[in-house]
Amino acid sequence: MRIDLTTGRAAARPVVAIAAALLGCALTATPGADAADRLVDCLVESGGKVEFRGKCRFFSADTTGSFALNAADGKSRLYGEILDVSVFIVAPGEAEVRGLTVHGINSRWGPAKRSTQDAACWVGADFRICAR
Repeated sequence: MRIDLTTGRAAARPVVAIAAALLGCALTATPGADAADRLVDCLVESGGKVEFRGKCRFFSADTTGSFALNAADGKSRLYGEILDVSVFIVAPGEAEVRGLTVHGINSRWGPAKRSTQDAACWVGADFRICAR
């Protein structure tokens, strides 16, 4: 099943919704560039198609490894309708992934596992997110 990552979907679990809210608060509270805010090489694939490849801004919100990616300039869209992509670690090697759209929809992309071939990547049913 292919998920349209540019449209919204119903929230999954309350824990994920709470984690999303906390990560969002942490990201908006991050003033300027610091150790948790840096430029990295990013790759976002959906349905086997590369949606974005290039520099993006990496925000680390906590010590669990959860992070968010957005456009390198911090203002424009990452790609298409997507402003940022968030990876919430829910267990070692397991995450929930969401994309925030320009319409304010927190779109659930679904569960992902850390890639066994590339530790910088998280792989879901029809998407892959890499940040290095």
